[in-house]
Amino acid sequence: MASTSIPSTQKVVLFNKNGGPEVLEYTDFAVPEISDSEVLIKNRYAGINFVESYFRIGLYPSKFPHVLGREATGAVVKVGKNVKNLSVGDKVAYLSGGTFAQYTKFPADGQLIKLGAKADDEKLKLYAASLLQGLTALALVDEAYPVKAGDYILVTAAAGGVGLILDQLISKDKKAHVIAVASTDEKLAKAKANGAELLLNSKKLSQDEILAKINEFTKGKGVAASFDSVGKDTLDLSLAALGRNGILLSFGNASGAVPPFSIRRLAAKNLKIARPSLNGFIEEPEEFQYYSHRLFDLIDNKQLNIDLHKVYPLSEYRTATEDLEGRKTTGKLVLEIPN
Repeated sequence: MASTSIPSTQKVVLFNKNGGPEVLEYTDFAVPEISDSEVLIKNRYAGINFVESYFRIGLYPSKFPHVLGREATGAVVKVGKNVKNLSVGDKVAYLSGGTFAQYTKFPADGQLIKLGAKADDEKLKLYAASLLQGLTALALVDEAYPVKAGDYILVTAAAGGVGLILDQLISKDKKAHVIAVASTDEKLAKAKANGAELLLNSKKLSQDEILAKINEFTKGKGVAASFDSVGKDTLDLSLAALGRNGILLSFGNASGAVPPFSIRRLAAKNLKIARPSLNGFIEEPEEFQYYSHRLFDLIDNKQLNIDLHKVYPLSEYRTATEDLEGRKTTGKLVLEIPN
């Protein structure tokens, strides 16, 4: 196996039981051994997402200890003897569990894109900030509901990481209208800067007031789709805002899981509801490559802006997730991995 010098232990963020941020540990952990068909990646940056908290609190099942993280950028430092498509030194962006760590082992045929030798530190940071959320947003507007020019689209958490990308893709790429919901005027100002037209403060307006403004903006027709990452707290709003034949795309649980509800609620306006998952759109290698190249091309060509809220050291992940879960942030949070 080709390799560079690799230590036996590394720093990681993990938990050994479900709970709040207090269960998180920044600790020493063994560097994983790779098989003949795997590579070892030295991580440089890892993106922070709400999904980490879902594993931590037990909404999604996990084994203990659970090393957190779902995406990262870095460089290959060890290659299994059967691996032909990657070499030591290759800079990469990839999707995988266990990326809140200095090293991650990875199957050579997994969801990975080579970045080229010219990918500098700034690009590694930006790509780590955009991969999971950018792919999610692209798949939502292209496949989950193919947004059409002139559509009215509701985006909850419109100033979050996915939300700000959706604002841009819907308004600029798809030439449709974004109705943004967020909890502060500062967040709504960011949504507006990224293409949102109607700005609705969920802390200042009642649901009835929000719906009245949506009805006025859409000339009584309602929205074609709601892209809803908030979950429990916005289910009723999303359903009520939909026009005839509209679709609710529930793709997150920031306020908690959507509770059971009667399917008869969909009948009056012939509504649809879906729970899209990114993996369902990028499971095949060619699908992942297509969307990844498209995403990075949009970023490199300045057609898509990634709002990087803050970079935290890996050791400060607890602070980062407290900020994220407390809705104190906009855009994307990223971890810098120590050398």
